[in-house]
Amino acid sequence: MPGFIFVLLAALTFSPIWPLGPNPLPGDPFIIVNKQTNEVALINDNRVQTIVSAATGKTEDLTPEGLFTITVKAPDPYYRKKDIPGGNPDNPLGTRWIGFDAKDTDGRTYGIHGTNDPASIGKKVSQGCIRIQNEAVESLYDYIPLGTKILVTSSAKSFIELGKEHGAIK
Repeated sequence: MPGFIFVLLAALTFSPIWPLGPNPLPGDPFIIVNKQTNEVALINDNRVQTIVSAATGKTEDLTPEGLFTITVKAPDPYYRKKDIPGGNPDNPLGTRWIGFDAKDTDGRTYGIHGTNDPASIGKKVSQGCIRIQNEAVESLYDYIPLGTKILVTSSAKSFIELGKEHGAIK
């Protein structure tokens, strides 16, 4: 019986219907971060729903590129590096954290988050995370379930082209 469970779990993990599979299905929520334009797009229901400005890494290598999975969501996130509780106006993570598994991390190292420095949006200033306005991250937070795929790239392609390439748009 344990062998059957292992085979079943393995089949589900690599199945196109499993939410943690390799690509989103058309119509599923999908996030694209374009470091070239410093923008984040939400694709849902086969179309680009919204595009917001973002801040990304100070250097090209700080914000990792690739296809990742949203693994952690937190309202009023705690800032561990400087022991700043969530909800504190000094907290640089703002009001929401949407973490993903870049560089084999658990979703608590890299993420999309709000900010206490709105003037930083649109610039290359972070230590690797993707910052967006608090209002924008609060809005995205409700539409992005755990398991959602996120593409971080530096591209001249449109969000529609990128969405089609990755199966999020028919």
